[in-house]
Parts: sequence; C-alpha cells; structure tokens
Amino acid sequence: MTWTVIQPGDFEWIDRPNAEGVVTRKSAEVTEPGGLTQSRARKWRLLPGARGKRHSEGAQEEVFFVHEGTLTALLGDDPWERVDVSAGGILVLGIGTPIQLRNETDSEVRLFAYGAPPIAGQATVLEDIGDI
Repeated sequence: MTWTVIQPGDFEWIDRPNAEGVVTRKSAEVTEPGGLTQSRARKWRLLPGARGKRHSEGAQEEVFFVHEGTLTALLGDDPWERVDVSAGGILVLGIGTPIQLRNETDSEVRLFAYGAPPIAGQATVLEDIGDI
C-alpha cells in the first residue's frame, strides 16, 4: 500500500502564457509529485479572462473539479455548447470531446484536472473560438 500527500505549499506553479505571451494561467503538476503511474493530474489557476487551448484528447478521459470560482467550458464542435461549472462541480469528458476551458468572470478560477490513461501527446489542438 502506498500514498502521497502534497500540501498546498508544496506545489510548484508554472506560468502558462497565452498566444500573445501574457500569463493568464498557472499550473502545478500532480502526476510526478503524487507518484501517479496509471493517470495524470494537474492543478490550474485561471486568471480573469483566461482561456486555454481548444483541443480534444485522443486517448484520455478527463475529469475537472472546480474548487474555486466558476469555470466556463466550450464543448463539442459545430456548434459548440457553453457549460458553466461552479465551485464544487465536476465536468467529466469522454475521449475525443472538443473542449476549451475559460474564465469568463472577474475572479480567479481554481480547478483540478485528472486524466486516464496516462497517455500524453495524443491531443489535437483546434481553432480557438475567440470572444463569446
């Protein structure tokens, strides 16, 4: 039996600039510090107005737990659908679902992202939706 505890002060936050080079997102890796081998995980902080890359995962199911703020997810393709997930809510995506995570509020959004199996490099980057 094994376990790992990662305390709030242990996370190493990395700046994630947008296409214009402005830092609007920060992420902290959970996979390696947590010793995960059958899945991947990461914490995210989205500043007001932030939006991630629109993409679809070719090999992973994804789960997003919002623990602060309201996350906006643009899901699907042609037409896409807006889904708002409030603090305490969970968004679950099947493999291949197009998604763009955004913060359309004036407050920071914090979330935990979890994917399985732990296969990287299978995402397809899609065209940004732009302003909504």
